[in-house]
Amino acid sequence: MMDLGRLRALHAVAVHGSVGRAAAALGFTPSAVSQQIAKLERETRTVLLERQGRGVVLTDAAQELAATAQAVLGLVERAEVRLEEQRGQAVGRLLVAAFASGARGLMPGVLADLRRRCPELDVRLLECDPYPAAELVARGEVDLALVQDWPTVPLPVQEGLSRLDLGTDPVDLLLPAEDELAELVAVPVQRLRGRRWISVPPGNICHDWLVRTLREAGEEPDVRYQVGEFETQIALVAAGLGIGLVPRLGRGALPPGVVARPVVPEPTRRVYALWRAQASRRPAITEALAVMRERSALLGAPAR
Repeated sequence: MMDLGRLRALHAVAVHGSVGRAAAALGFTPSAVSQQIAKLERETRTVLLERQGRGVVLTDAAQELAATAQAVLGLVERAEVRLEEQRGQAVGRLLVAAFASGARGLMPGVLADLRRRCPELDVRLLECDPYPAAELVARGEVDLALVQDWPTVPLPVQEGLSRLDLGTDPVDLLLPAEDELAELVAVPVQRLRGRRWISVPPGNICHDWLVRTLREAGEEPDVRYQVGEFETQIALVAAGLGIGLVPRLGRGALPPGVVARPVVPEPTRRVYALWRAQASRRPAITEALAVMRERSALLGAPAR
């Protein structure tokens, strides 16, 4: 009889593409995941992972076993949901993915409230960009995802997922205090042409929005600095290296020499939660959604 935890570890490696990313998603160390895979290899008498450069790849046998593991884990999830519904209590494990500024600005309060209200619920957090987060929910690797998108750059959402809108997150133009645009009460989007930009890397939904917005204004954006963290973007703005568009959620106080100005028309992100529709009656999901709704209202982003 193969161990379910070891099958889960193999499936996570197949989904995330590496032992390290699988460990982050599962809340374990890479060493623990590797040990689970090694034990599964001994149980099945089959080589499952092969070295390739600095990483690993799944063998053909491992790919087949991972597909079977996905089906088994789906059955287990459905059984757990039914049992949890019968008990009427939020128990078990709940893995939540959240985009970076949402993880910083909203999730600490959400996690604290859930710990207090549902002491038997093991909640884990994975920081993840909206694109892969939505896919992880659809594949059953993540139970719930806090995501964001833009009206002009909607997030692709697969069938079978449910959504709860949590409000909008305004985005401000950040620029050095000595910049001429800092004298304006609000900055028309046409005034953003010919500027050096600081932004997140391509493939991030915020980068996609910036590029599309400036192209619609008639300019190919000059993105000089591509960094993943908004805090680093703000530091580069403070050094006078460019300007950036940074959301308010999770932003914190600005350093001296950096000012925020609204843009006209105002860019706003839509913030919402995604989960699998088949798990909608699971108490852990309903409790988490209720807390997210309450916390988003406290932050000034009223739920719709």
